[in-house]
Formats: sequence, C-alpha cells, structure tokens
Amino acid sequence: MQLWYDLHGIQLTDGLRRFAILKASAQFMGDPKARAVDGALIASARARWIAKGVTGKTANNRLGYLKSVYNELHKLDVIDFPCPFSRIKPIRLQEKPLSYLTKPQITELLDALRKRTTAPHIYMIALICLSTGARWGEAQALTPTRIGAGVVTFANTKSKRVRAVPVTQALIESLRQHWSDHGPFTNSIGVFRKALHETSIKPPKGQASHILRHTFAAHFIMGGGHIVTLKEILGHASLNMTMRYAHLAPEHLHDAIRLGPMASISLVTQ
Repeated sequence: MQLWYDLHGIQLTDGLRRFAILKASAQFMGDPKARAVDGALIASARARWIAKGVTGKTANNRLGYLKSVYNELHKLDVIDFPCPFSRIKPIRLQEKPLSYLTKPQITELLDALRKRTTAPHIYMIALICLSTGARWGEAQALTPTRIGAGVVTFANTKSKRVRAVPVTQALIESLRQHWSDHGPFTNSIGVFRKALHETSIKPPKGQASHILRHTFAAHFIMGGGHIVTLKEILGHASLNMTMRYAHLAPEHLHDAIRLGPMASISLVTQ
C-alpha cells in the first residue's frame, strides 16, 4: 500500500485519504501478505464491516480501493500477479432518489448564509455551486485568475479535467467585489453545514453541500436542458452518472405513450 501511494496515490486529489483507508483496511484484515489475500479473506472482511455498521456504499469504496492497489502496481510491473480477488463484485445497492432544493428553499438558504457575517465566504461559495453545479471544493478553490470572459474555470476537479462553465456577468462582478472586500476563499464547509442545519431544510445524510450540485442539475433538466450538456457542465466521466437526473425532464419517457404499440389503437371499455 505504501508502494501504491508513492507510485500512484500521491497523484490523486484524495490520495492521502485513500491511503489512510487502505492502511486501516489492511490492519482490520490482520496485515496479510499481498499475495496471500484472496476472495475469501476479502468477503469475510466485508461481512465483518457490514456487521459493524459500515454502509454498503462505504464497503464498495473500500473494495474498489483495495483492487486499485493490485491493479495499479501490476500495470507498473511492480508486482507480477494480478488482483487475486477480482471476481468479488460490489454489493448491489438500492438506488436512492436525489434530493434538491426548491426555489423557496434556495431563497431561504441564501438568506441564512448571507446573514452569517462572521463567515462571509459561505454565501458566495454556495452561489457559485448553485450557478454552475460545481462541487463545494471546486468552488472554494476558485481564484481571480480563473474567472473572466463570461466563464469560471474549475481546475481542481475530481476527474482531473479542466472545466469551464458560463456564468452571468453579474456573478463575475460579485465575485471580484467579494474578493476585494474579504480576500480569497478559505475552508468554510463546516460553517456551511451548521448554517444549513439551522434552516428548515433537512437534506439526506451525506448530502449537505452536494445538495447544491443536485439542485443545479435538477433545475437545469426540469427547465428543458439537454442531458449531454449537463454531463459536460458537471464534468461527469460517463453519461450514466448524469442519467440519474433524466427522470426530471419534462418530456422524460413520454415517448412510451407516443411510440408504444397502443398509440394508434382506440381502447374500448364496457
């Protein structure tokens, strides 16, 4: 795992976090030799994680991280054997509906954030997220050099791709004025979570700041935006991720009525 971090993980945005999870996972399994790990050992560890209250999503993440250690080191010719538990599949999870804010809730939240005068950055960062669909960390890392010409550019993205999103000139001017008055953004996620939980809004567990991203995506699709355009705005690696919002489109699945076999057949009822 140290080799994985030194040769690959150090390049990842969340490499240190993954490394800590990997080391804890190894300790949980009794620090076995890499070649000795097999599907039975991994399945047993996963069962014990679940028994201790670990969620299926977290267990799947750990499985993916463990596989990555073997796969990356094998690609780099550091080890001469592939992942010995590649046939272990992730737990099938129940899909959950994505929550988003209604327009009255958006107004309530922004009003609450604006009143936090001791934490001036949270209002502006939230505004960027709601205007662009950016993740909180992406918005928080914005600097004056990344705005202009009607766009904001996110360079510290999860996919490692630079992403430019059009915004209004009013937002650009507000950003410049904010930085002039208050200086660069600082880490404000903790204050944001506290302010959010003091409103009437009750986001699902784990969706505190991410609900802003979901809100942009949901309103974009409900307003008639194209799903492929949304994929590019959000910076998703695959369209499958973006398709979670497709059911919100005004015309979603209406072709089932228009193009189905009963479209031109009259129903006779007695």
